[in-house]
Amino acid sequence: MNIFFRELKAHQRSLILWSMAIFFMIISSIGKFTAYAETGQSMNELLSQIPASIKAVLGMGGFDLTKISGFYGMLYLYLLLMATIHAALLGANIIAKEETEKTTEFLMVKPVSRANIITAKLLAALFNIVVFNLVTLFFSVTLMGKYIKGENITREILILMVGMFILQLMFLVIGTVTAAAGKRPGSAASITTTILVVTFIISSAININSKLAFLKFITPFAYFKAEKLLNGGGFDLVFVILSLVIITILVFVTYTSYGKRDLMV
Repeated sequence: MNIFFRELKAHQRSLILWSMAIFFMIISSIGKFTAYAETGQSMNELLSQIPASIKAVLGMGGFDLTKISGFYGMLYLYLLLMATIHAALLGANIIAKEETEKTTEFLMVKPVSRANIITAKLLAALFNIVVFNLVTLFFSVTLMGKYIKGENITREILILMVGMFILQLMFLVIGTVTAAAGKRPGSAASITTTILVVTFIISSAININSKLAFLKFITPFAYFKAEKLLNGGGFDLVFVILSLVIITILVFVTYTSYGKRDLMV
């Protein structure tokens, strides 16, 4: 448990900063929504003239930005990016930092196995992403509810947060695998971030060109689309199962790889 609490303390400041970033992202977006809502139908007519490719990249999709549900659907893409980047960096750094910071001796002198070390680190990382998700949920519901009157989207936000959490878990373990299995732990964060960016670009490409839909299975960002979830489409069972399988496999690889690697002191 000492390792668990040590990791929580080590990432406490980072979690606070990310939470503040979420707050400012949402609060600044509310002002933009107010401007969109005041223009009414004229804003939708203006947006209809924007090329579909640009709208796809910006996360606008087919949302009605004069409605809070549509605007939050667009905002969700940016919240999701922040959540997955945080999770990816957390996963990579929480495994690699002992080697990159030359503090491996701290772990090796403890009367615990490598499996227990990984378990403690994963639990600490899980705690962080749960808090991140709950903070995002809290700010989304309270701020939207306080400043935006009329439409109630609490249920829709809850559904989107479930999808976000699954992707957080996925990128967290992508980060842990990269750090545990890679030969250069110091580069784990950059490799994981590259994977995230590439999969996001692929997802955007699919939105632009439907002929690329066959690529949706290799990009987690295509698994839980806000547009589908907000329109009552619900979760696709295939993608839920695929996500859980990927997470389980990557957790297993993290344990086995870390158990076999030669830790650098």
